[in-house]
Amino acid sequence: MTNPANKTVLITGAGGGFGRQLVRQFRAAGAKLILTDVTDHALHGVVDDAGDDLVVSVAADLTSEEGCDTVAETCTSRNVVPNILVNNAGIAVAGRLDKVPRDHWESLMQLNLLAPMRLCNLLLPGMIERGSGHIVNVSSIAGWLGAKGLSAYCASKFGLRGFGVSLAADLEGTGVHVTNVYPCFSQTAILDSPQYGYEERRTVPAYLISEPSDVVARMIDGVRRNRLHVFPDKYSRGIYYVARFVPWLLPVLDRRMQAQLAAHAS
Repeated sequence: MTNPANKTVLITGAGGGFGRQLVRQFRAAGAKLILTDVTDHALHGVVDDAGDDLVVSVAADLTSEEGCDTVAETCTSRNVVPNILVNNAGIAVAGRLDKVPRDHWESLMQLNLLAPMRLCNLLLPGMIERGSGHIVNVSSIAGWLGAKGLSAYCASKFGLRGFGVSLAADLEGTGVHVTNVYPCFSQTAILDSPQYGYEERRTVPAYLISEPSDVVARMIDGVRRNRLHVFPDKYSRGIYYVARFVPWLLPVLDRRMQAQLAAHAS
C-alpha cells in the first residue's frame, strides 16, 4: 500500500484539469507537492492551491530533454527524491496523420511518452536506492483502442501503457510500484485540442465526459492499493473488457464513436 500522507509528490502538467485536482486531492491526503508545468503562468493558480504544502514549483518544457533535466535538477537542489511521480502532462491532436503538422505530432510524442520515460530514468535510481516509490502514468483508454483520427495520440498512450507494464516487471522486488491510469473523455482542456482535416470541428457528447475530480479520486485510490491498472470511469472499463474479451467489437465501437462525434460537429 502506498499512503500519500507525508510523502512528496511530483506532478507534471500541474496547471491542467487533472493536475489541479491532483494537487487538491494529494494535498488533502497529507502530501507535500513538487509542481511543474510549461510556464509560470500555467502554474500561477495551482501554486496557490498547494499553499504551505508546496515544496517547489518549476516551469519546464517537458517536450525537451533539457526540460526534464531541469525538473530533476530542481529536486536534486532541494535534496528531495519524490516518493510519487505522477506523469500527468499530455497533449492531443486529432486528424489523419498526413493532415497534422509534423511538429505537432512530434511534440505530442515527446511530451506524452518520452517525458515520462526521461523523468523515470532520472528519478528512479533514487527511489530504488531508498527502497520505495511510486510511478503513476496517466495513459488513456486510447492506449487500448486504436481510434480513427488519433493515430499519434493512440501511439503515445499505447506506448505509455506498455512502458508502465514493462517497468513494473523491472521494478518487482525493489519497493517501487507502478500505476497506469486509463481515463476516457474528461472535462479538461484536451477536449479543445487542435483538429486537422475536418470540415467542421467535432465535439464530444456530454454523456461521455467524466469529471476530473472523479478520475483523480479513483487514481489516488489505485495508488493506495498499488494497482497496476486503473480504469477510472465506466466507459474506460467497458472498452477495456471489450478489448480483452471480444476485440473484434472494437472497430464497431470506433465507428459508432466517429458517427457520434460527427453528429455533434459544431
